[in-house]
Amino acid sequence: MTETKKTTATKTAAKTTVKKAAPAKKATAAKTATKTSVSKATTTKTTTTKVAAAKAVVASSKLSDAIYATGKRKDSVARVYLMPGKGNITINGVAMKEYFKRPVLQMILVQPFDVTKRDGAYDVIAMVLGGGLSGQAGAVKHGISKALEKAEPDLRAALKSAGFLTRDSRVVERKHYGFHKARRSTQFSKR
Repeated sequence: MTETKKTTATKTAAKTTVKKAAPAKKATAAKTATKTSVSKATTTKTTTTKVAAAKAVVASSKLSDAIYATGKRKDSVARVYLMPGKGNITINGVAMKEYFKRPVLQMILVQPFDVTKRDGAYDVIAMVLGGGLSGQAGAVKHGISKALEKAEPDLRAALKSAGFLTRDSRVVERKHYGFHKARRSTQFSKR
């Protein structure tokens, strides 16, 4: 009978151990979930900080007197504020030469001022979201052109003839069923 009691006690201990181990796994899962939520919270904080910084730029610059226009290109959308000044261009709170480091992109932003001969006459504050750098530069250029037209309606002819007031409608084509990409098909096999 003593052996039977020991066996029963051993089985009971094993069951107890299993029961204790199960909550430990749940605790590990809870820690993993906590880590995931912390990383999501960090990403959300970063995005919130960027949005708050953009709003602070708008508020601190007192843009109520500025001329507002929206520019678009590919997947990018630019909110552009134009006001009389010395020709400073700020994108997302950063100077143009720091945000767009490639000279080609800097040239794209200045084109509307070159065509209308208004170099150094206006300051620009732009907030851009979405797309890559090329699309963002095109969106800011489109926004600057529309704002210049609102500021001085006489410039419409010059901007229109240069094609700066037209939204470039070319966007990435969607992927189609049965293809690798939009048009890329499978490799041909003779047999």
